[in-house]
Amino acid sequence: MVQGFCARCRGQQPWRDHLSMHLRAYQQLLFALSGCIMRIMQKRNVASVLRALLDRHGISPTELHRRTGVPQSTLSRILSEKIVDPSDKHVSKIAEYFGVSTDQLRGRVELGESRETAPGRSHAELRDISLWDDDTPVEDDEVSIPFLREVELAAGSGRFVIEESEKASLRFGKRSLRHNGVQFDQAKCVTVRGNSMLPVLRDGATVGVNAGKSGIGDIVDGDLYAINHNGQLRVKQLYRLPTGIRLRSFNRDEHPDEDYSFQQMQEEQISILGHVFWWGMYAR
Repeated sequence: MVQGFCARCRGQQPWRDHLSMHLRAYQQLLFALSGCIMRIMQKRNVASVLRALLDRHGISPTELHRRTGVPQSTLSRILSEKIVDPSDKHVSKIAEYFGVSTDQLRGRVELGESRETAPGRSHAELRDISLWDDDTPVEDDEVSIPFLREVELAAGSGRFVIEESEKASLRFGKRSLRHNGVQFDQAKCVTVRGNSMLPVLRDGATVGVNAGKSGIGDIVDGDLYAINHNGQLRVKQLYRLPTGIRLRSFNRDEHPDEDYSFQQMQEEQISILGHVFWWGMYAR
């Protein structure tokens, strides 16, 4: 049996020397393999995977912060590998946004192809529509978003306040809200009235509003925001000015820009209700 250990060396070496030679070769092989594995693991960590995902989806760390709520400083420290083992809370938010598993984001499992580039997915897939009404229970992965409405303080007074409707609501998937960086309890719906936002938003269009972005500092020039103008619900493009804000309509021929100083905003009771993150309307 000893002589049958290796046909090349039969009769050339004592069996102990022969065995020792093969053990050394085996150890060298294990050492080489472990080095390869370590190099692979070093290359595929959270930082490298996150960089790949950002490139694949064409977004910046700043935009990822806006959409997931993960602090921008945390994202920077992950990308620079100052944080090599991020918390499960942050990893889960990032993984859910990109549609990957936490193991994939941590580099333990290969990413594979994205949904956008996977073969056979060049065309949209049509799925059945789920019907629901106000009496249908809300699913675990859904949240019911209330509508804001104008309410007259007293009949004929001409004074209005904005309140949440007790009946009207719209359902959103929790994942969709997280994807857009919207906290569930900060989401509201508003109905657009008039022709000031044509051709983008028609009369009767519905917009989703993130009430968590309602400060002057939250304004991104040109984005849409819901406004409370002394009890009147308005949806406008907003621009920051050195002394106040500018309200702009898409239909500028009939609705010119409106500039308000900070003093005028107080006098006319103008406040930002939130940033518009979604809209929808019927084709008619």
